[in-house]
Amino acid sequence: MRWLVGWSSAATGAAGGSSATGPAAGAQARAVLPVGAQLLWGDPDPLWAVGDWRPDEVRVVQADPETRLAVFGVCGATDDQLRVGLFAARGGALRHLTAWSGSYTAVVQVGRRITVTGDLAGARPVFHTPWAGGTAYATAALPLADLIEASLDVGHLAALLACPDVPEALGAGTPYEGVRRIPPGHALVLRGGARDVTSYEPTTSLAVAAPQLAPEQAVDGVRDALVEAVRARLAGPRHAPDPDGLDGLDPGPVPGMGPAERRAARGGPAPGVGADLSGGSASGTLALLAAGLPGQPGRLGGHGERLLAVTFNDRATAGVQAHRDAELERARSIADNPRLHHVVVAAGEEALPYADLDSGPLTDEPGPSLTTAGRHRRRLLAGSADHFVGHGARQVLDAHPARLADLLMDRRRRHLLRPVTALAKADGPSAHSVLVPFTVYRAARKLARTPYPEGIADAARRLMERQFTDEPATGGAVDASLAALIWCRPGPAARWLTGEALAEVSVRLGEAATRSPAGGRPGERRARAALARQAADHRVLEQAAEVRNQRLHAPFLDNQVVLACRALPDTLRVQPGARAAVLRSVLAGAGVRDLPPGWGATSHLTHTAAVRAGLRGAVGDLVRLFDAPLLADAGLIEARVVRKALRAAAEGAPLPLDGLAELVSTELWLRRLVARRGTCWTGAEAPRQRAVAAGVVPRARLS
Repeated sequence: MRWLVGWSSAATGAAGGSSATGPAAGAQARAVLPVGAQLLWGDPDPLWAVGDWRPDEVRVVQADPETRLAVFGVCGATDDQLRVGLFAARGGALRHLTAWSGSYTAVVQVGRRITVTGDLAGARPVFHTPWAGGTAYATAALPLADLIEASLDVGHLAALLACPDVPEALGAGTPYEGVRRIPPGHALVLRGGARDVTSYEPTTSLAVAAPQLAPEQAVDGVRDALVEAVRARLAGPRHAPDPDGLDGLDPGPVPGMGPAERRAARGGPAPGVGADLSGGSASGTLALLAAGLPGQPGRLGGHGERLLAVTFNDRATAGVQAHRDAELERARSIADNPRLHHVVVAAGEEALPYADLDSGPLTDEPGPSLTTAGRHRRRLLAGSADHFVGHGARQVLDAHPARLADLLMDRRRRHLLRPVTALAKADGPSAHSVLVPFTVYRAARKLARTPYPEGIADAARRLMERQFTDEPATGGAVDASLAALIWCRPGPAARWLTGEALAEVSVRLGEAATRSPAGGRPGERRARAALARQAADHRVLEQAAEVRNQRLHAPFLDNQVVLACRALPDTLRVQPGARAAVLRSVLAGAGVRDLPPGWGATSHLTHTAAVRAGLRGAVGDLVRLFDAPLLADAGLIEARVVRKALRAAAEGAPLPLDGLAELVSTELWLRRLVARRGTCWTGAEAPRQRAVAAGVVPRARLS
């Protein structure tokens, strides 16, 4: 795991001044150091880079000894552009720091003022906590929890399980008491230890929609943003795995194993650049863009090196053979491009979800992807040192069902015809399909006419009364859309929480309803919450499935791509197949027009089949996991109820599988946290105790 950490204290140090607590706090700060850190600048407001950062991933430009900018991650800006951004930030213009292509975190120091920017999606969060008379900040929550010896915030875990995609329930908290997160699209500003969180996004009117671009112009903007995002990765130096960091050098020929198989057995990626190629539209778009850009993809441009495209072939999911074969055939058709080198990773039952849960690193926070980390790691081991993934494409391009209410608010009723007609056909012909358009229209009109505080208060009431009927159990398109046509709703795991846990979350929602008199447009707000949830889970997956010397690149979560996708008109988004159509236009603009039949088909069916098969195979281990769960010790669940649900789901009961994944992953994360040894800090004043769950979460006590 890689992170940056620093602090701003009230201690004056070399800056002069006086403070009653300043000298003592300054001495404490100087006596604490992060383990394995690289100091970028020192007192009185130091900054470190911690972990296996590559040299090109940490860039520092300086105007004078008290004015400097550090950029962590992949940033497409030149050094001159970084200096321009530094001068703009010195005057308070933060948006200049977020306007470059790539995925990065920027830290600006101007005198005693420190500014740390987060991203729009939430894939690169920023955390902060009071410490030593000032404020410590980092891009990981666990090191800050170690620093202040934090306890577990059980109330936040309850909200994470009950309403995972509802910002009003989660607030600015983290699983650690006292450690806070800045919201997406915001920056943390520190002045002499005092902190302020400010938004760098342009403000929009709550009364009317922002002016929308023409569809062709908006799609061109998405194409340009994606091309620049891919080019920013390709422009960097090529990286090869460090043989000293692996189990050893390649032992040479092994019967039945080629170089790729031997490398995967050692646990290291291939040199150069690669991409997922699942047969879907998102990964296929990135692979084709990376292989087709002039210059050096893997490295292309006539040098003979091709982009490594990796396809995962799941052989253990019976019943969806036709769908799996169609995905594989689409991937092979795309990989016919001479600039792509195609590798198919075949796996059986050992790679199903929930397999091999005993192994895995401790992540910064819990997330559902912990149950599938081993599955993803098998695919990533066959990938490259820099590997493109299509995560986030659905959230930034697709229309959240609540956007139907936005269309009604804009008096664009005729644009509802195509999406509601497509919904009526999605679940097949039935006796009630003729009523679907009217049902969806009524739900959208009700949402458009429901004030934001009233919608939040209604969600709190649903939790208290345990009303989870709106949660789709079977995964039907109509049921899912109707359930999403609401300001906020309980998550899939809420039905298994205790009454006390639900009461705690309902109180949080009630307070949010009284705090926020206006909440913007429902579709836009729900879409942003869904994107933040996806970005958080992508971050957990990066840590849980991490392959040494490999970097995952998710361009759809970049600031510039998110902004370009937000400019797409709602009338374009709500059309059936909009995501595939937009990406097809993006590829056409980049010169790629020959796409295989069925390109753009979704993969929900194969994913659900794999999850259910994995649940059936691991139900015994999962039931034992909940024999004496820490979640029950915290008063969040009753173990007997969850064990019964696991057995029922394994037998095919129509229960929300996502909710069970969230319960299992949170329990796994808690156990890994308790079993953890060591701390992130060293030095004479370093905390001797780590943040743990054991002993601080007595049964039936919510923090």
